[in-house]
Amino acid sequence: MDVVRYGIIGVGNMGHTHLDTFMEGKVEGGVVTCVADISEYKRNMVREKYPQLTIYNDGDELIEKADNIDAIIIVTPHYLHPHFAIKAFEQNLNVICEKPAGVYTKQVKEMIEAHKKTNAKFTMMFNQRTNCLYRKMREIVVSGGIGTIKRINWIITDWYRTQTYYDSGDWRATWNGEGGGVLFNQCPHQLDLIQWVTDMQPKRVMAHCHFGKWHNIEVEDDVTAYFEYENGATGVFVTSTGDAPGTNRFEITGTLGKLLCEGGKLTYIKNEVDERVHCFESKFGYDTPKSETIYPETDGKNPQHQGILQNFTNAVLGKEELFVNGEEGIMGVELMDACMLSQWLGKMVTLPIDDDLYVKELDKRRKTGIKKNLGHEVIVDLSRTY
Repeated sequence: MDVVRYGIIGVGNMGHTHLDTFMEGKVEGGVVTCVADISEYKRNMVREKYPQLTIYNDGDELIEKADNIDAIIIVTPHYLHPHFAIKAFEQNLNVICEKPAGVYTKQVKEMIEAHKKTNAKFTMMFNQRTNCLYRKMREIVVSGGIGTIKRINWIITDWYRTQTYYDSGDWRATWNGEGGGVLFNQCPHQLDLIQWVTDMQPKRVMAHCHFGKWHNIEVEDDVTAYFEYENGATGVFVTSTGDAPGTNRFEITGTLGKLLCEGGKLTYIKNEVDERVHCFESKFGYDTPKSETIYPETDGKNPQHQGILQNFTNAVLGKEELFVNGEEGIMGVELMDACMLSQWLGKMVTLPIDDDLYVKELDKRRKTGIKKNLGHEVIVDLSRTY
């Protein structure tokens, strides 16, 4: 195989962006041969712009009928991610899945089981893992550079969205269409990164989720969560789509120092001795460990979506290892589900969560959830979001 032939399922905001990336020749060794969308409006947009492509009415039709694809890219509303992935794996097709892997852990586990029965490649579109700052943070943490992690704090409130954004699709910001709000749409990236960078998943979660606090929506747009880890570390995660100006400050404190990522810069404050040793050996009550401030060098690369598309293409062609194992997608889903379940139950929840209980609670919201009918369709410009 010299070229990986892709079919894209869903050509709305993000799907159209991926399509343009391929059609502009930005993914070496990768081409798009066909697309699918249930929207006639979106199909016609693609037909007018790229008449050479085969266009299907829905993802099932593409997977069943297309004989000129090696891989699919799933860019649909969240509930459909596992459905199309499972169907593709049954055809031994390689899969790139947009975040999140699914709305709830039970369906993601079914997707993972389907993948295990095939030799197809599978990745998640965790494009923010390609950021050199997060890659360097993970490198320092995993190598023991900050010792044992004690505290993890991330305030990520620069996801500002207007009401126009939420009104751009019938499925958006609804229990039935999207399955959640800021945790399920914007923050799958951070909920993935917080466990990937630290190499730790919380064991207990307590969250306060505010529904439609800043927008006319039924799902959460403001969240503060508290995490407890097996080693005694704690964490706080704060996010919102209603803050302007917003903040993006990611801080990890360990016994040997601290990492701070903010404003596009990474700061590494390194202790001369382990804080736990210093605490019990120092003879002075206010004597903090001596430290030095380092600004770690990175490779400066941050290829984002294009980087994931290129890596996946290369992996299918046997040119390099897969950067993101798609089965890791369940980690972030479990975190966002744990936050929501904590709010619904009004108490701290333990991970792994009760899959069936989550679906039961979600179904209560879906049963009474709103059904939007905008009467029009919109493609939103995403160029300023990453």
